[in-house]
Amino acid sequence: MHIWSSLDQVPAEFGPCVVTLGNFDGMHRGHQEVLGQVRVEAGRRGALAVALTFDPHPAFVHRPESAPGQIMGLADKLAVMEKLGLDGVLVVPYTLEFAQQTPEEFVRNVFVDTLHACTVVVGHDVRFGKGNTGDLATMVELGTTLGFDVVVVDDEGHDRRWSSTWVREALTSGDVDTAAQVLGRWHSMSGEVVHGAARGRDLGFPTANLSPDACGIIPADGIYAGWLTDDHGHRWPSAISVGSNPTFVGVSRQVEAFVIDRPEEPVEAFDLYGQHVVVEFVKRLRGMVAYTGPEALIEQMHCDVDESREILQQPPVRPASPAST
Repeated sequence: MHIWSSLDQVPAEFGPCVVTLGNFDGMHRGHQEVLGQVRVEAGRRGALAVALTFDPHPAFVHRPESAPGQIMGLADKLAVMEKLGLDGVLVVPYTLEFAQQTPEEFVRNVFVDTLHACTVVVGHDVRFGKGNTGDLATMVELGTTLGFDVVVVDDEGHDRRWSSTWVREALTSGDVDTAAQVLGRWHSMSGEVVHGAARGRDLGFPTANLSPDACGIIPADGIYAGWLTDDHGHRWPSAISVGSNPTFVGVSRQVEAFVIDRPEEPVEAFDLYGQHVVVEFVKRLRGMVAYTGPEALIEQMHCDVDESREILQQPPVRPASPAST
């Protein structure tokens, strides 16, 4: 899959293509439907399947004080897009200057002159151009004028429209089950493993602590069953702690994963420090609780590990579509 980080990186001879646009934060089922339609249309027309996205998210440029947390980082988003079989992704650096383009300027500069689009795939609620003044009717009109077709993805038939907002709502409440149903996969975070206070090791539960700048929304505080995938592609069953651990004073909020039944090897042979890992959240076991002392906490941690092991030993099931809401 080709990845371009500016318009001038796209080869002059590139195209024709079928293209869609969006922020694609989370790459949830709705995004997957749109990109699937792009691939179908590209196959029908003998064209290339391309997505246009933005970095950073426009909200961080226009209203940074209230911009929503990003469900996943750019690298993770691009990895999912590649798995969906796209031929290329154009990542446009989003700036206030770029946002000043009228709908026609935006479409002409990006879709026509750069990507040589023969078809544009959009949803009913598409908005683009300065002040988001361009809509579906605008896109159809521009397609007639500039020589490309417009295909509208029909998202009817769902009880609630799949959206990044829905995913954020679920994760904020710790409902990783619903988040997984909307995403079509377990929610994950990725980042470097850094040194922590070593409190888990002292308690007999050494953990891999994610860097504070790890990518992905942090779910609600609590204990989760999940998976940790290391730099070498090894996927380990884990019990994951999210929060500040109220049993101890002065601990900042963090995400840390305890690998269950880690290999019986010297500690140095299982060293995750400095590795870039992916942590997946499968099931929330409980919220955070302040215990009377380390002994009670250790007892509960053994229970958490046993419950996580039991959950993760079950045959993997692809997250199902959400029920009616």
